[in-house]
Amino acid sequence: MKNLRIVFMGTPEFAVGILDAILKNNYTVVGVITAPDKPAGRGQKIKYSAVKEYALQNNLPLLQPTNLKDENFLEELKSLNANLQIVVAFRMLPKVVWEMPSLGTFNLHASLLPNYRGAAPINWAIINGETKTGVTTFFIDEKIDTGAMIVSAELPISNEENAGQLHDRLMDLGCKTVVETLSLIESEKVSTTIQSNTSELKTAHKLNKDNCKIDWSKSGAEIYNLIRGLSPYPAAWCIINDGAQEWNVKIYEAVFQKEKHPFKTGKLIVTKKEMKIAVSDGYIFLLSIQFPGKKKMTVSELLNGFHFSESAYAY
Repeated sequence: MKNLRIVFMGTPEFAVGILDAILKNNYTVVGVITAPDKPAGRGQKIKYSAVKEYALQNNLPLLQPTNLKDENFLEELKSLNANLQIVVAFRMLPKVVWEMPSLGTFNLHASLLPNYRGAAPINWAIINGETKTGVTTFFIDEKIDTGAMIVSAELPISNEENAGQLHDRLMDLGCKTVVETLSLIESEKVSTTIQSNTSELKTAHKLNKDNCKIDWSKSGAEIYNLIRGLSPYPAAWCIINDGAQEWNVKIYEAVFQKEKHPFKTGKLIVTKKEMKIAVSDGYIFLLSIQFPGKKKMTVSELLNGFHFSESAYAY
């Protein structure tokens, strides 16, 4: 049995769940590496990463390098004397870092590799209408998410769940998968599978303003998947036009109803209690929405004090 000395690298909430599982399974974490503090929000107060908060609460040695090739950081990392590094939602590591521990560096990725390599695998699985996804552990190499796979585990995606809900279920599955991977490494029973590289592989591109915008000319199912795949963050958006006024609107929750209708794509149809937008094969009913400068609200709350004309449309 190998006696594991682990350095953990991660930043967001997803990584916290995994780090917690590692400690609860009595593995030794000799250091935690996370992103530098940065100002956030209107007051630009300094915000700690979720992993830093957790490390401080649990008295874990903490490093926050801005440059992963910095000599001082590399010396500090070496002095922790780790024989294994685990990376969960961090950033690309230079070779000098991932090669350092004798047992290697492995990453947990929230997809069934080799599909959905990249920054936003949870979102893209839903956006693309997948019915299953999962998590994979793999040893890091020179490229992004391409290394030899250790363990993968899958779960179904329901037709109603959004990215936030899937994130939480994948975090739970990720905890079990990382602990299983540690057990294999500890007992020297690891066997790996090389990832295939074909042109048909789906990628998980970084999310940006362009790929989060709703294209109302697409099918209702595609629009519905985009909305739930981007909820609660960063949220799908569009512009609603009503005569002289335009609003940049975020849509957090909607349902699609297939139906024939006479309306032009993008037409906004509003009654006292509901808002729906005409698409080529039916309607997208808006349920939860955010107008500029307002808080997120249900459509019925919005319609209490907001009125649209007959000519309103979305694009």
